[in-house]
Amino acid sequence: MSWFDKRIAVRLLAVAALAALTAGCFQPMYGERSATGGSALREKLQGVEVPPLNLPNGSREARLGVEIRNNLMFNMYGSAVGGPPTHRLVMRLTTSRLSIIVDPTTARPDIENYGIDATYELKDNATDKTVLTGTTFSRVSYDIPGQAQRFARSRGLRDAEDRAAKVIADNISQRLASFFIAGT
Repeated sequence: MSWFDKRIAVRLLAVAALAALTAGCFQPMYGERSATGGSALREKLQGVEVPPLNLPNGSREARLGVEIRNNLMFNMYGSAVGGPPTHRLVMRLTTSRLSIIVDPTTARPDIENYGIDATYELKDNATDKTVLTGTTFSRVSYDIPGQAQRFARSRGLRDAEDRAAKVIADNISQRLASFFIAGT
């Protein structure tokens, strides 16, 4: 064996030793922790109540609020019903639309950007104190295939709303999971 092969073998041995030392430090976020006796993340997330958003009935924002709420509940519970509520999640939404590319001859938009900004608070039901606050946003774009295709434009907007709602729900549920694991 040459000195070059020995150096490679020593480096690989050092990497394997470091990996073995740090292997016990990492644990899956959604894994059960039976050794410490602590409750699993899924059980903590099932204790979060997601009340309906206070938005005008029949509006685009009301449909969006239902979409975000349904996605959040699916992410946290896996169904529409959680466990006994220990916390309450209060959210506020604002939406925006922006024309990104405009046809120079007709001055009509070809691509629009749809955005949602969400502010949320996690409140402890026992004390009614806010234990976590945060904001998140989502921006998605959609094409407008032509001004003669009004239904396609409307459907593109609705698809953009659904994609943005999914991103908002994912961001909030990941932040809640991080809060319940780390406590901060």
